[in-house]
Amino acid sequence: MNTMTLWGISGWGFAALAFAALLVGFSKTAVSGANTVSLAVFAAVLPARASTGVLLPILIAGDVLAVLTYRRHAHWPTLWRLFPAVAAGVVFGTLFLVWADDAIVRTSIGAILLLMAGVTIWRRRTADADEDPDAVTTRAGRVKARSYGVLGGFTTMVANAGGPVMSMYLLSAGFRKLGFLGTSAFFFLIVNTSKVPFSVGLGLIDGNSLLLDAALVAFVVPGALIGKWAVNRINQRLFEQLVIAATIVGGLQLLLR
Repeated sequence: MNTMTLWGISGWGFAALAFAALLVGFSKTAVSGANTVSLAVFAAVLPARASTGVLLPILIAGDVLAVLTYRRHAHWPTLWRLFPAVAAGVVFGTLFLVWADDAIVRTSIGAILLLMAGVTIWRRRTADADEDPDAVTTRAGRVKARSYGVLGGFTTMVANAGGPVMSMYLLSAGFRKLGFLGTSAFFFLIVNTSKVPFSVGLGLIDGNSLLLDAALVAFVVPGALIGKWAVNRINQRLFEQLVIAATIVGGLQLLLR
């Protein structure tokens, strides 16, 4: 694999990666979905496929910090309902990566993100009231959970872009701010950790990528602290608008890059 080493990156390139790592920490503790910007930065500085392997350990570091911050707010019934569908999506995404090139991957994920954002905006404008997270026990709710779960697993495997898909699901299920962050924190810690063997098998993670991760992971911590400070100053409506906006920006970045 053509993973770049730490010494093969320019000063400006490393600064861009450091900012993207800081943004990962911020997104994990404040505005989930914002790390799609990090995805674009990593893919611009590093070879596209190699960038996913470098980014994954950075995301896991952010997940650990998010779990430590919001562990008391997770909604475990939602997580248990999602995991089987997500596992299927991860397997499908692995097979897709074997076949697809970078252009196909970017176009597919970008289209999915924009579709999910559009559906969520439409649902929130037409709904009379927020749904309760436990409403996914209905048949329609289970179908929705499985659909988002497969899409989330697929997008997180092929481009580390599962955050916006799951953000759209959690918003559509009526999660409030802290429940949203706590549930997504545990979800992505488990899912991203489970992706490591697949990424190693595909050659996306190797010694060079881990060396670069070691230099970048320290920037995740201040980002997470900034996010924890900011989330207490963001009201629920603004929080939801920021999540949807980050999803749309991420989708457009993938389609237009």
